[in-house]
Amino acid sequence: MSEGANREVHPAVFVLDVHGHPLDPCHPARARRLLAAGRAVVVRRTPFVIRLKDRLVADSTVKGVHVGIDPGSQHTGISVFADRDGSRTGLFGIQLDHRGGRIRDRLSARAALRRGRRSRNLRYRVPRFNNRTKPQGWLAPSLRHRVDTTMSQVARLARWAPITAVHVEEVSFDTHTLVAGKPLEGAEYQRGTLAGYEVREYLLAKWGRACAYCGASGVPLNLDHIHPRSRGGSDRVSNLTLACIPCNQAKNATPIEEFLQAKPALLAKILKQAKAPLRAAAAVNATRWALWRALQATGLPVATASGGRTRWNRSRTGAAKSHTLDALHVGHLETVTAWPSTILLVAATGRGTYARTTPDRYGFPRLVRPRIKRHHGFQTGDLVRAAVPAGKKAGVHTGRVLVRSSGSFAITTRHGRITGINHRHVRHLQRADGYGYTTQKEADLNDRPIRTRSGLGGPPAPDSSPA
Repeated sequence: MSEGANREVHPAVFVLDVHGHPLDPCHPARARRLLAAGRAVVVRRTPFVIRLKDRLVADSTVKGVHVGIDPGSQHTGISVFADRDGSRTGLFGIQLDHRGGRIRDRLSARAALRRGRRSRNLRYRVPRFNNRTKPQGWLAPSLRHRVDTTMSQVARLARWAPITAVHVEEVSFDTHTLVAGKPLEGAEYQRGTLAGYEVREYLLAKWGRACAYCGASGVPLNLDHIHPRSRGGSDRVSNLTLACIPCNQAKNATPIEEFLQAKPALLAKILKQAKAPLRAAAAVNATRWALWRALQATGLPVATASGGRTRWNRSRTGAAKSHTLDALHVGHLETVTAWPSTILLVAATGRGTYARTTPDRYGFPRLVRPRIKRHHGFQTGDLVRAAVPAGKKAGVHTGRVLVRSSGSFAITTRHGRITGINHRHVRHLQRADGYGYTTQKEADLNDRPIRTRSGLGGPPAPDSSPA
């Protein structure tokens, strides 16, 4: 590792030229100087993007940046970094929160409702099941959502930064490597420094990074054979689990039925979980090729790697475990010199609903929503700043707005929701784009608890804000 490695830096600011073409990101201090000198204007607040008034791409030296993607079932990590001959410097980190679980639950509820309607004595059409076909490459809506939202973030980054390559973690663990028994990318990948990392990553994800026997977490964990090898147990991953050092030494070569004789419920749980598939891994595996094809369609060079290599890279650089740091360590690299101290949390919030009514508990409509979503120039989800001059709500409030046709708005800030704010005190910061934004401290080198700064949108911290 080079001197000065593993240091935290402020998130970079995205820069555009006169015509809106991306330039290399810059440090927040430089962005502040450009804005103060009148050489730049603010284009977007979250993430912070500025546009230079006196610079063209043709007159600039653009080195370009790379994007790393760590796909997940519930969260996807995205990292923008500079890659110089294998030495990476993290510039910006995004954790994208998916809502695939909520989509699945709502679709299941809708299907149950329709099945119930067919079985009742109602005036309803005859069920038609033979006219339903799925196109080639069809994915369930909950899975398609993961691909679409990830590609949406990549497309936005491509508008703000000169992306030259994409690195994506294709699978959390290389299942082919687990069973192939032969080199896939050379002897070093299978039997050298990466040996064991694929299996360990699989087991850590499957058993929740905790001891299967006592539930201890945050302690060193060993691989344990559920059925001991000395008694005929195999080395297959379905016969492996995680055990802390005391439990591993206490079990030793004892059969698990005898070791957990006094805990039949735990015994049944371990035996069942040993053969159970990973739901999250199944979701990632179902969408990995769709995501890869979508990335290939962008025309950018796409390099793939496995989660075992990502974890091996983190073990070499001493980085903590997080989605954005995993994205920074995807693929082949020599070292990582720095990463952002603060990351951006992006959650898909949608753009409203088509339903014009909201039913009560009995299914009868209790209100009628207006067809017009914009009132007094604002729409629900816009990032705004309200400067209230007097009264109980006097002060400056920044956050997402909830509009009403009466002109009395509500603003969700980092401190909670504030209601009854007149629209005349509200000013736009950023239009709603279907996502909610918060910021969070990145996991540091000492694995301190991650501190969260709640609130939706808003500028960077005062010591790093270019505004």
